[in-house]
Amino acid sequence: MPTEATTGRGEGRLIQSRTVHRGRVVEITVDRVELPNGHQVDLDMVRHPGASAVVPFISETEILLVRQYRWAAGGFIYEIPAGKLDHRGEDPLACARRELLEEVGQHATDFQPLGSIVTAPGFTDEVIHLFLATGLEEGRQNLEEDEILEIVRMPFDQAMDWALSGRIRDAKTLCGLFRAHLFRQQRVEAG
Repeated sequence: MPTEATTGRGEGRLIQSRTVHRGRVVEITVDRVELPNGHQVDLDMVRHPGASAVVPFISETEILLVRQYRWAAGGFIYEIPAGKLDHRGEDPLACARRELLEEVGQHATDFQPLGSIVTAPGFTDEVIHLFLATGLEEGRQNLEEDEILEIVRMPFDQAMDWALSGRIRDAKTLCGLFRAHLFRQQRVEAG
């Protein structure tokens, strides 16, 4: 169970937690908590080990995305390569390296951390760690049986246009692209 220090629960207090489902990817609990205002409530929580996501630059101006089938999203969507940590506490960079190779068949010589995001703090503790990868070299793609995807190479500016127009809807991808844009902009300004 995550601690107050790792979840940022502040003045809240866990009274009781009951697991109602344990699946391959998530665990669902009903947590009885005391909120900072003293009220006690039952919260449905989706427990997730976390994930890493990578904005891979194949050149100075082009990136790789995946067009991936997502049942929950109703079909194919555009995403940056990503995947879940094998377990709580796994090094997010190790996960990023693994997912980059598995999904798009690339190794990277340089990874820059772009921070992390909480995906839906109203009901899940999932945290996604974002990275920018450069110095890509061919490796061997190794998809899992539930991964149906196509690798898409495109100009970074086009990906940003798609993000702004709504063609890219995936939250981790939007955050990754915008943080990569800011990182690159700061690097240019720093000279």
